[in-house]
Amino acid sequence: MTAPTAFGTLFFIPVTLGDDNLARALPPDVIRIAQNLEVFVVENEKTARHFLGLMKTLKPVRELTLLTLNEHTEDKAIPALLAPLLAGKNVGVMSEAGCPGIADPGAKLAALAHQKGIRVTPLVGPSSILLSLMASGFNGQRFTFLGYLPADKAARVQRLKEIEKLSQKSAETQIFIETPYRNQHLLADILAHCHPETKLCVACNISLDDELIISRSIKAWKQQPLPDLHKKPAVFLLLA
Repeated sequence: MTAPTAFGTLFFIPVTLGDDNLARALPPDVIRIAQNLEVFVVENEKTARHFLGLMKTLKPVRELTLLTLNEHTEDKAIPALLAPLLAGKNVGVMSEAGCPGIADPGAKLAALAHQKGIRVTPLVGPSSILLSLMASGFNGQRFTFLGYLPADKAARVQRLKEIEKLSQKSAETQIFIETPYRNQHLLADILAHCHPETKLCVACNISLDDELIISRSIKAWKQQPLPDLHKKPAVFLLLA
């Protein structure tokens, strides 16, 4: 169904993965669209204002309307975020990094917008999940993104064993992430409990100057010094 012209468009605007060089990561058309918007739905107002300042929005950043949508936002509060769109204004959605709507609460807003007949338009930009898969050398025909694994060690190890079996059964790449301060613990658990011939790719600080992307068998990982992943954004890919 085509959205009524009276409604605004909900633009999903990618954000750089940690580098302030916008031209390096975002196409000119994405920057141009974002520069012309006056209303944004963001995860964190402070970091969003910094990013919009780099965008050089046509309207001064202090005069922009920023609405918050993050993991603390209650579902009952989300419909109110559509009010500017229903009034005919275009709205931009931004996550803290990468593409909004993927491992991100923006997906709930998109779902509700579709229900209301509001046009949802994704813009081109960096996704750490897809970039890591591209560089891994793993199966890009069959893959699953699992989000976060359990924080509890025993539950995490059990889930890793399940993931490995699923990958082996279907030759499917399994992709997952972790809270940055638990990265080293997750890496240690993978190396301790996965089969020596299972392949692991770790992609850290993708697109930044200190980018690290390594694909090895578990056996080979154990024979090399481990990278320091503490408090660094990382993506893990497993192929059994």
